[in-house]
Amino acid sequence: MDIGLFLEILGIDSTSSNEGPLADYLAEHLAVEGCSVQRLDGNLLFSWGDPQIVFCTHIDTVPPYIPPVVEKREDGQTIVRGRGTCDAKGQLFAMYNACLELAAKGYEGFGLLLVYGEETGSFGAKKFREQHPGGKYLIVGEPTDNKMVSASKGTKSFAVTVRGKSFHSGYPVYGASAVERFVDMVGSLRSVEFPMDPKLGETTWNIGRLSSDNPQNILSDLLTFKIYFRTTFASDDMVCRVMEGFNDEYITVEAFGGDTPAEYMTLDGFGTKTVAFGSDAPQLTNFQYRMLCGPGSILVAHTSSEYIRLDDIRQAVENYVKIFEILKDRI
Repeated sequence: MDIGLFLEILGIDSTSSNEGPLADYLAEHLAVEGCSVQRLDGNLLFSWGDPQIVFCTHIDTVPPYIPPVVEKREDGQTIVRGRGTCDAKGQLFAMYNACLELAAKGYEGFGLLLVYGEETGSFGAKKFREQHPGGKYLIVGEPTDNKMVSASKGTKSFAVTVRGKSFHSGYPVYGASAVERFVDMVGSLRSVEFPMDPKLGETTWNIGRLSSDNPQNILSDLLTFKIYFRTTFASDDMVCRVMEGFNDEYITVEAFGGDTPAEYMTLDGFGTKTVAFGSDAPQLTNFQYRMLCGPGSILVAHTSSEYIRLDDIRQAVENYVKIFEILKDRI
């Protein structure tokens, strides 16, 4: 493996909505003899023959950009720190090296799909689904500890507006605080008992983008926030019903994105797990069978200490080659 290439890829800031420079670099530097390159809007498809088995990951990362650093640990492991190392440029690098190895063995009929905008709504995957017929098998790369994912939680996003009546905080009886209504709403939501799913476990949610511009001595007349659910097979529909039930003359709830929980193909001989994070896999329905696996741990993704072990990338390369060699006989 050319670690220098990995560091070059990591050295290009590709925070969501700024993937263009990295896409340009990849189109120029990853193409090799026997491989064709298609640019489909912001997506890239590298093909060796007619790709019915496609490796896929995303090129965007969450902010902020953190430059790469190579570190040799006391246990002898070499790790690379920095934004995108395990989500998902490590997967990109592993998949590309697997493709090179497959080509060196004389195989064809595979491809590498690199999409934009995964972190902000799978926009690249959705665009590719509209533009391309897809294929039979898709292997999506995400940090799964090199295990094959049997099922993943769904996601549901809502934008919420809470209205109140502004007034002097010394005389709250004459006004109505949007903040207090928000607190009441959260209290009601916390009391909801979403069913425990036998495969995916509990339903969780997180609030962000919370905003109320009132000074501390004036009742808030407007508060806005976004809430993001990780749903299960047992709770997916219920989450939508619960959130819709909060709509009244003071509260407006608008759904603005998400996907449903999904099950994925797995293969004998690989460890399996379920995951609580979303990916592009549910959007790429133009493939008959979808798999989800890759090096790295989701527990360090999106953090300031994000890293990946080079040995895990090497293992991923072996896994991807093995997956192809199993699947090629099923086409």
